[in-house]
Amino acid sequence: MYEAEFINSVLDEALICHVGFTTDEGPVVIPTIHARVGDTLYLHGSPASRMLRSTPGEQICVTVTIVDAIVAARSAFHHSMNYRSVVIFGSPRVVDDPEERLVGFEAVTEHVLPGRWQEARWPNEKEDRGTKLLAIDITEASAKTRTGPPGDDDEDMDLDIWAGLIPLSVVAGEPIDAPDLKDGVSLADSARQYTER
Repeated sequence: MYEAEFINSVLDEALICHVGFTTDEGPVVIPTIHARVGDTLYLHGSPASRMLRSTPGEQICVTVTIVDAIVAARSAFHHSMNYRSVVIFGSPRVVDDPEERLVGFEAVTEHVLPGRWQEARWPNEKEDRGTKLLAIDITEASAKTRTGPPGDDDEDMDLDIWAGLIPLSVVAGEPIDAPDLKDGVSLADSARQYTER
């Protein structure tokens, strides 16, 4: 699938992506946090990160996957998963512009916890210098998905074997205060709203 609306929905829902790139030692795949703003995907981390040092200007592959269900068929061969996935190819650029960096930092924060950017202290100069931000244009992307019940063969339909779906989802638990939280600080609205949805 190549529909931008579907691709964007998967990118926005997935909490983590995997970035594949090549080094002198061979191929590497690293998990990291991502965020999308329009047709741009942002990746961030420490300037010492091998991924962030190796990839600017080089071709990379970014993938995200959301597993929605285990598909249990009557035959072992037809077992599967219902899922949504996106693959993006491109050459990332280092984001140096201060205004775009702020946009990227906000996007990553909001991707992890919507509403948090306005509650938290924004990055100071030291933190800004200590963070590398990459941007990749979402111009070469595709999606794959599987939905629906098992696809058993006709000759297996009368077998006395259960078949069906086991739905999977990410569920937020009750927020836990940091052990060094100052007395009297109440639960943030972003954390409360995240668990409620």
